[in-house]
Amino acid sequence: MTKEKPAGTRRSELPVIVGVTGASGIVYAQKLVRHLLGSERKVLLAMSSAARLVIKEELPARKDGDPWGDVNRHLLELIPEKDFTAPFCSGTFRFQGMVIVPASMGTVGSIASGVSINVIHRGADVCLKERRKLVIVPRETPLSSIHLENLLKLSRAGAIILPPSPAFYQHPETLEDSVDFIVSRILDALELDNQLIDRWGE
Repeated sequence: MTKEKPAGTRRSELPVIVGVTGASGIVYAQKLVRHLLGSERKVLLAMSSAARLVIKEELPARKDGDPWGDVNRHLLELIPEKDFTAPFCSGTFRFQGMVIVPASMGTVGSIASGVSINVIHRGADVCLKERRKLVIVPRETPLSSIHLENLLKLSRAGAIILPPSPAFYQHPETLEDSVDFIVSRILDALELDNQLIDRWGE
């Protein structure tokens, strides 16, 4: 008789997968990762080579390309772009969900076509086939018909398309206020509690 294995990680402790690609908007990824780590949530972080270049352009104060802060760094696992042995490349690995932020249109196109060139694409593919939470934060404007068709394909496949559109009814006073709004919406999509913003009606 096969001995039953001990219970695995509880839902409240499951890690979050974060993919960062080569589009403008690294600050959203930075805030998201720092918030997750500050909330004692394990993060598996994969960055494309293009994302590393954008980090150096948009966050020049950190030329070492490390914008993730020092809080709970033991909970942050960096996944090489081409490491297809990463845990989330298998459907048997359990996690809270995956966020691609910012998501370049090249990344969107690859995922929509079912092509896995790197672990970010593969992680998204696993989310779709396993019906896991996949949040895509596209950063491009204007959008071509091809971009829109790819985003529609992903939405129909089960992904949550979450454009980084700020809410002005909240009367943001700083850039950080606008970033917090988007990150709060991402966390909501992952079903993770947060108090980053004042909610309407509360």
